[in-house]
Amino acid sequence: MISQVRRHPLAAQAAEVLLARIQAGEWPLGHRLPGETTLAAQLGVGRSTLREAIRELAGKGVLDSRQGAGVFVTALHATEEWDTVLRRATIASVIEARIAIEAEAAALAAQRRTPADLRTIRRALAAREAHGEPVAEHVDADMAFHRAVLVAAHNDVLTQLFDSFLPRLRLAMIDMLKIRPVPSEPADHAAHERLADAIAARDPAAAAEYSRAHLTTLKEAFT
Repeated sequence: MISQVRRHPLAAQAAEVLLARIQAGEWPLGHRLPGETTLAAQLGVGRSTLREAIRELAGKGVLDSRQGAGVFVTALHATEEWDTVLRRATIASVIEARIAIEAEAAALAAQRRTPADLRTIRRALAAREAHGEPVAEHVDADMAFHRAVLVAAHNDVLTQLFDSFLPRLRLAMIDMLKIRPVPSEPADHAAHERLADAIAARDPAAAAEYSRAHLTTLKEAFT
């Protein structure tokens, strides 16, 4: 078993050792770590270095320091930075995540949209049709339409998730459309019109289905 830290930087190395011991099952999920003095002695580091290591793992979701109670194991794997995950993800994976998010958001938008939301969606739809070229402008107009639908769902978490996808998705869409244009722009735009109409009609099932069908077609274009 890994027991002591021998290399610098000490805090980062201590964090690695702690994570390895957690993953080895020494402290199961939900269990409390030994006291600060005991744990620092086990690792061969000072208490300030240990605290820094704990803060690092707490920032990654592995540990939770509870005032007066101790430090508890809350996950067995460190959470990666969201940007890192998205940079490594395939575009098909990103679109699959969009399907999960946007189909539900479309249903919520059909239930919750206000007259102002609907006007924004209609304006974005018209702008999308007007921007056929250049490709980057068309992609930006398309993203604005989909974001308008997300906003109409009135769920800030869904909107922020969508916004986190935008940089990765935008570049991939521009690259794809330069190489492989949409087979039929009128058919593609009609799919967006059906989605907007379903939201206007307050039909959650149809809105979710139109969103899912459109994005599934998009995913298939990338695979």
